[in-house]
Amino acid sequence: MADLLLLTEAQMRRIEPYFPLSHGVARVDDRRVISGIIFVIRNGLRWRDAPREYGPHKTIYNRFVRWSRLGVFNKIFAELARKAGKPSRLMIDATHLKAHRTAASLLKRASLPRRIGRTKGGLNSKLHAVCDGQGRPVIMLLSEGQMSDYKGAALMLNALPPARQLLADKGYDADWLRQALAARGITPCIPSKSNRKKPIEHDRELYRQRHKIENMFGRLKDWRRIHTRYDRCAHTFMSAICIAAAVIFWL
Repeated sequence: MADLLLLTEAQMRRIEPYFPLSHGVARVDDRRVISGIIFVIRNGLRWRDAPREYGPHKTIYNRFVRWSRLGVFNKIFAELARKAGKPSRLMIDATHLKAHRTAASLLKRASLPRRIGRTKGGLNSKLHAVCDGQGRPVIMLLSEGQMSDYKGAALMLNALPPARQLLADKGYDADWLRQALAARGITPCIPSKSNRKKPIEHDRELYRQRHKIENMFGRLKDWRRIHTRYDRCAHTFMSAICIAAAVIFWL
């Protein structure tokens, strides 16, 4: 497997504590299967096209789906980000992720929402994210594509870690958000909208750092199954995003 992706033993030691316990028959080699999952997501392959070195593709797919339902990958991302410590600066933004035709049905066939919506760009999902000062994601939220940045920020507000400043573009210029941040001791660095009667000054030099969250979205979209959503279920797609974020930024 010299030319294929394989997690190191050090990386496995960091994520193994969050694996569910095996009952009865021992699981197939975790290192090989998790590496196969990462390889498929990164390269945008069909599960059946996973290299044979990773083992049967059904084993890889079943492990991904089963652990996604258990929230294992979401927990790995959240714990790795939490252990990095409290950031002094935060950044918030959102990006659209195009839904492939295999996942783009708006019809609900189960009680769980798909998190796929319709915008001018077609059917897509929207990824809301909060990053630290280095551009590493600490909070992520998946929603329908038509959800506004305001609503995404409101849903993530209570989960924000303590910080001194929060950088955002003018799409987040709202009085309620500025007041909510001030109540948490966070100074907003947000440009005013053009229709605001009394523009609010912001630190222009500090605002230049906001490109880091844009770079983060770009690196996530380098993974082909993140750039284009193939998964119908929201929890499996969110798991793929958490895997990519954990590998790129936290492992």
